[in-house]
Amino acid sequence: MLPQLSSETNIRLPLSFIIFSVVAVIISQVILLFNGHMVINGIFRTSPLLSSAHFLILGWALMVAMGAMYQLVPVAFLTPIWSEKFGFVQFWITAIGIGGFGITLSFSPTISIFTGSLAVVGILLFLVQMVMTMRKQAKKNILTVLVGSALICMLLTITLGILLIVNLGVGVANLNHLAILKSHILLGLAGWFTFLIFGFSYKMVPMFSLAHGFSMKLARWVYIVYGIGLLVTIYSFIVENNIFLLAGMSLLFAGFALFSYHIFTIIKVRLKKKLDKPFIFSLIAIAFGLVIHFLGMVVAFFPAYYGIYGILIYLYIFLWIVSSILGYLYKIIPFLWWTHKYSKLIGKSDVPTLKQMIDEKIAIPIFSGFTIGCLIIVLAIATSQLLLFTIGQSFVVASTLFFSYGILKVLFK
Repeated sequence: MLPQLSSETNIRLPLSFIIFSVVAVIISQVILLFNGHMVINGIFRTSPLLSSAHFLILGWALMVAMGAMYQLVPVAFLTPIWSEKFGFVQFWITAIGIGGFGITLSFSPTISIFTGSLAVVGILLFLVQMVMTMRKQAKKNILTVLVGSALICMLLTITLGILLIVNLGVGVANLNHLAILKSHILLGLAGWFTFLIFGFSYKMVPMFSLAHGFSMKLARWVYIVYGIGLLVTIYSFIVENNIFLLAGMSLLFAGFALFSYHIFTIIKVRLKKKLDKPFIFSLIAIAFGLVIHFLGMVVAFFPAYYGIYGILIYLYIFLWIVSSILGYLYKIIPFLWWTHKYSKLIGKSDVPTLKQMIDEKIAIPIFSGFTIGCLIIVLAIATSQLLLFTIGQSFVVASTLFFSYGILKVLFK
């Protein structure tokens, strides 16, 4: 298959992933709403909750990340996508696989092996697309390293996930299932998603704040410290040593703190004094991520309280990963659609401004409701209050619905 020649990605390709992800996140949160009793009672390894988790992580976060990369990689790396036709094939395989996997997890774990395998094939095709695209980049930089490392972490996450499924099915001799599971979660969340958000934050934060004249030297140390933290933490899972866990969590916190400080220095030199509300929400997500990393380090000092990591993982997913994606996406979609539909009409006819493409008035209620709902859910889990969980999850579902409505409404302007 020959690579495309155009430097612009067909708008339908990233939007296909993003629209699928919007549907998936709604499904995941509705499932969670009606299964709150399982969450409150700490019964997490059930079909509905596994289905909800995979619709959220794979259907929402992974698919939206893929869509964003199809649009942003050419911008960040100044090279066109290797093949758009290959991209559409990859989308349908991945969408059918992830959608089928999320559904079959609810009623047939046996069938889910086949749908999950299809999802894995789609993800591997995506890796091929990105590797072939990034190979054409003329000059490699720290963004290349961060995004490349994120892709490696995604591949390792998939590999460990397959190993877990095989072990549950037929058993693998001398396999430390718990260490593999912990590494699978860590590489998927702190490896794939966090490295990816780091990389594209370095592109989008200056763009959305109109920042110029800042240094990128600190980004190298962000990558080194956080990357070593990942390796040390995984090693602690293998040897089951609390000292290494403490060292790994401390390095992860230090790396994230460096990233937070670096973003702060970039924001300080911005030309745009009044930042857009959705973008502010993405910056708040960084603050949440810093606090969660700090708490993760603190808990490592007290082995008796390791159970708290379950709550911290929930907060990490929703207040750092999902919140970052929501904030950036609320800005990216209007920009993509405006560029696609109106950029060539400037000077020829009246066109709406980029700011008119989306209603920022509902941004604060959406993002505030989402954050409040997540915090209420944590309180509900801590106090084992089902009513409180239902209230918090209702906030999250409502915020998700309004967010999805706001995003899809843009496509009709």
